Amino acid sequence: MNEKPVYLKQNVISEPIVDHWYAWSHLVSPATLALNIKNRHLKIMNSYLQAPKIHQAAVKNPKMLGGPFVDYQTDRSEDVRALRDKTENERKIQLEFAEALETLNTMLLEEANGYSIEPLYAKVPEILKGFVELNYDLNNNPSYRLFESLLYHSKYYNESLQAFSLYLTEEDYRPPVLSTPRLRGDQRVYLELPFADKRIDELFQMKTEPQPLSSIMERLEVDTEEREVFKSFFTETAPPPLSSYTGSDTRVRYFGHACVLIESQGMSVLVDPVISYLGYENEISRFSFQDLPEKIDYLLITHNHQDHILLETLLQLRHRVENIIVPRSGDGLLHDPSLKLMFQKIGFANVRELAEMEELQDRHISITGIPFLGEHSDLSILSKLAYVVKTDTVSVMLAVDSCNLEPRMYDHIQRVIGNVDVLFVGLECEGAPLSWLYGPLMPTPLPRDQDRSRTLSASDYDGSIDIAKRFRPKEVYIYAMGQEPWLNYIMSKRYTDDSKPMVSVRKLLEDTKHQGMASEILFGKKELFY
Repeated sequence: MNEKPVYLKQNVISEPIVDHWYAWSHLVSPATLALNIKNRHLKIMNSYLQAPKIHQAAVKNPKMLGGPFVDYQTDRSEDVRALRDKTENERKIQLEFAEALETLNTMLLEEANGYSIEPLYAKVPEILKGFVELNYDLNNNPSYRLFESLLYHSKYYNESLQAFSLYLTEEDYRPPVLSTPRLRGDQRVYLELPFADKRIDELFQMKTEPQPLSSIMERLEVDTEEREVFKSFFTETAPPPLSSYTGSDTRVRYFGHACVLIESQGMSVLVDPVISYLGYENEISRFSFQDLPEKIDYLLITHNHQDHILLETLLQLRHRVENIIVPRSGDGLLHDPSLKLMFQKIGFANVRELAEMEELQDRHISITGIPFLGEHSDLSILSKLAYVVKTDTVSVMLAVDSCNLEPRMYDHIQRVIGNVDVLFVGLECEGAPLSWLYGPLMPTPLPRDQDRSRTLSASDYDGSIDIAKRFRPKEVYIYAMGQEPWLNYIMSKRYTDDSKPMVSVRKLLEDTKHQGMASEILFGKKELFY
């Protein structure tokens, strides 16, 4: 008897995992992974083992949302201790690499005194030899850069640490994921497959293209003990068919957070995809995977933060993506790993770096990368771009988290690209401190007051209205800034009416309307035609 093909349900969550932690870009790049294991993962697990009840209380306190607290409903000390011991025993290569980076930094600070740096190559820790270039900046400050491409071809990049954790959800809410180890069990299926494995594309294609359950189960090598749970992830009910936009004008769809889809004359551009699941009751209308075209011509990445490079969404879309556009990197800077290398190593084809003010033209669409100030805690980060996308009928500026620290920059940009019709902008002007993201990479922790002064913040009202006045858009749209409930697990932000971002939003809405611009704060979804 022929087996009836089945579809992957729309509410199957697929968490990418690196070494039992929720995966984000710094856990893919070898150097940043090593430092996160040593200075984040082990510290969180040791803290939990010392006082699990404090962690259980902290995750229930809204003021602690997004903090370094393990979020389990019950005491999982035994499991966490086993994972901690396994990490210490089996990740010695990564831990030694992290320690070597710290030793190298100390050596340079103590011995690089402005004279030729060549003799110091002999003092580079043995395991780093051939992976680093030593240098001075123009103020004689010593530093180094990594040959990141070589690290990806070394023992320090280990695909076997990568996996997927699959489970069903019946609600939008998910607890924050970045500080909690992902343990097996709890009706989850654990697929020990590297991110680049093309078999995972076959699984995600089953959201729209059915195949026999036994076939995909064998292809993915699902553990015998997990097969019954795996079967529950599928249905014989077909979803609505995918359809590309065929109108003669341009359609713009907002998918939540900073995710915008632009479709024109058979072409599609998708920006920073962070997309909601469906298949359960909810009261908020939203677009989801089913509302994307079958083929995405260009996927644009603006910058290397977890809420803009969400591997959970990106890996589910990989089989649809024709080209992925990323900002150029810091070329070996530890804190600015290459996005091009990262996406290539996890299986994306046709990855192209775009420089500031560089334009990509393809038939009826042009994509221009524009400079992006701020939002990176004053670190030297090159891998960040805002974009201007132009079709035959509309020009759209996607300013994302740009912080308008120097308005004159936008004068120079406007002289090159002219005015725009539509502006999308974020007002997350109360960001997390530097240490929240970059702390594990820093050899010496910053004093608390310095740390809190250097935040991951976007523009406030003054910066955003200035951008609007310079480019004179007809319409201004403000991103939802993480307030959609299905983003809680990655954003961990809750604003009140008195929060500075919301005060800025109200002022911007009022003043843009006085300037003759239509304006709106977005939430959930929006569809526009031009």
